[in-house]
Order: sequence, then C-alpha cells, then structure tokens
Amino acid sequence: MTETLPVIDMAALFDPGDTAGRARVASEIAAACQAHGFFYLVGHGVTAPVLADLEAQSRAFFALPAEQKMAIAMARGGRAWRGWFPVGGELTSGRPDLKEGVYFGTEIPAGDPRAHLPMHGPNLWPAEPAGLRAAVAAYMQAAARAAAALMEGVSLSLGLDADWFARAYTARPTILFRIFHYPAAGPSDVDWSRSWGVGEHTDYGLLTLLAQDRHGGLQVKGPSGWIEAPPIEGALVCNIGDMLERLTGGRFRSTPHRVLNRSGQDRLSFPLFFDPDFTARMQPLPMATEARAAERAGRWDGASVHDFEGTYGDYLLGKVAKVFPALVDSALGRDEPASS
Repeated sequence: MTETLPVIDMAALFDPGDTAGRARVASEIAAACQAHGFFYLVGHGVTAPVLADLEAQSRAFFALPAEQKMAIAMARGGRAWRGWFPVGGELTSGRPDLKEGVYFGTEIPAGDPRAHLPMHGPNLWPAEPAGLRAAVAAYMQAAARAAAALMEGVSLSLGLDADWFARAYTARPTILFRIFHYPAAGPSDVDWSRSWGVGEHTDYGLLTLLAQDRHGGLQVKGPSGWIEAPPIEGALVCNIGDMLERLTGGRFRSTPHRVLNRSGQDRLSFPLFFDPDFTARMQPLPMATEARAAERAGRWDGASVHDFEGTYGDYLLGKVAKVFPALVDSALGRDEPASS
C-alpha cells in the first residue's frame, strides 16, 4: 500500500469556543508532526479566488522577458533579501535548483525600528503585471492568519495554552513568502540531468504553508522511503521546520523533502514561512524530550538542529548564506563571508 500524508480540517481552530473541536485538531496535529512532520490542511480560510488570482498573476510575471524581471533582481533588495532570481540562481546542498523565483516578506517601511535587521524591509514590486502586488498581499494575509491559528493548535498539541507560541515566539513573527516557477526544462546551455527542482532539504523555522498548482512534484522523506505529496484541490500542505523540532526536543519532526517536476509543464508553488521573531533565542520547551541520536544520521547533511544555540536570526542567516552565497555579503553589509 502506498503511504500517504494525513489531511487535517483546521476550521475549529478559528473558533475559540469550540473546545472539543480544537482538542481534536490538536490531537491530529500531534500525530502528524510525530509521524511525518507533514500534512494537508483544509478549512484554512484561504479562498479559491485568492489562490486563482495569485497563480494567474504569477504566471504572467514569469512569462516576462528576463530583462524585465531583472528590474526587481535580488541584488537590488539589499539586506531585505527580496526580489527575483533566475533559474539556477538558488542552491540546495551546493547544487543549482531547476527553478526561478521571487522572494517577498512582511512589508517593513524604512522608519520602522526593525528595518535595520537582515531579511527585514520593503518588498520589490515589478511594474508588470500590475495585479501581482495585490494578489501577493491578499494571499499572505490569508495564509498568515491560517498559520497563526495553526500555531494555536500546535500549542494545544503540546499541552500548552493556546497562545503560548504567540506570547513567546510569534508576537512579531518572521514571515517570508516565495513564488517558485519550475520550468518544464532548463536552459539548453546547462546540463540539468542531476538537478532537482529543489534538492533534499528541511525548512528552517516553525511552519511552512504551501500552495501548489495542479502539476505536483513534492516528495517527503518517510521512514520507509519517499512519499509523494500530490496537490489536493483546495488543500494546503503544511510542514514543520527545524526550530519547532529544536523547541520540542525532537518530539515533532522537521522532515527532509524535495521537488522534481516530471509533469512536462511549468509548475508553480507558493510557500509561506511562519517563523519565530528574528531576535528570539531558541531554547527547548520545558517538556521537550531528548532528541534521538539517530536524528543526525537521518538528515542528508549529517547535521543536528539540537546542536544549535542562539537566536532564530542567527540560524536563518547561516542557512540562507548557503542558498545565496553571492548575495550574503551585500545583504549583511560586510566584507567577510557569513559563518554557517
């Protein structure tokens, strides 16, 4: 029998008075996070028109000539780390990915006290398509609302008050959003035979909410092998990140995953990362269990999130420096390479 990921209806998390429903969702979250670290979400409140508009505007942007997309190239984003990168411009495990993309995040004006932080600041918006900015804003607002409600379920699943994470880590969350385009084939002047759309990796923070188009390609590493995670109409995919595994002492799993577009069509995906405050120190929860020694051996990079000490920003910058090594110096405003 082919292994599949569970589907969780999170609608009860939007109703503080539905105690029984919230307890049920929390129990399902705990089971999914311990078994796979991945699950589908329905009842998330992100409407079909919002998703459809985002896909249409995104396809229009990626259809533009490279010269027009270069107007919002990531090199123009400075330390805010926003903008477009071309196919092959992002690395996973040191190898170029067969995708291009645009990075967005919470819009932070220049006068905001947090605007000086790396990966904080204004977004870069293209002149065309004119509707992309509104489509991104609508999706980010709806997906962030779902992620905040889902974190209440995570809190309850760990025996904590529903607002525990909101008070301790996400009063000012780090919210980053990506639009990725996986072309049906890469540029002909490069050998892409050993390249993935995204190579094996884990996410860095608390939660990722992913909308994907109808073409699929996402694979999740399970105990018995790779599990296909095809699109389900109206559902988002959720996975937990390294810092939630760190905080729970390994009770919840940050699971490796990868993408290979075999559809023969251009594929789009839309991950939103709902993560801790950039300045928050990452300390295991009081009830956290000891991480298994096998955790390190189960990762492609032989690393362990449980060895990390510091703030979420420290962890995030060390990871992102490996994804965009050419940008890290200019983004951080220094001459020395970032440690990782």
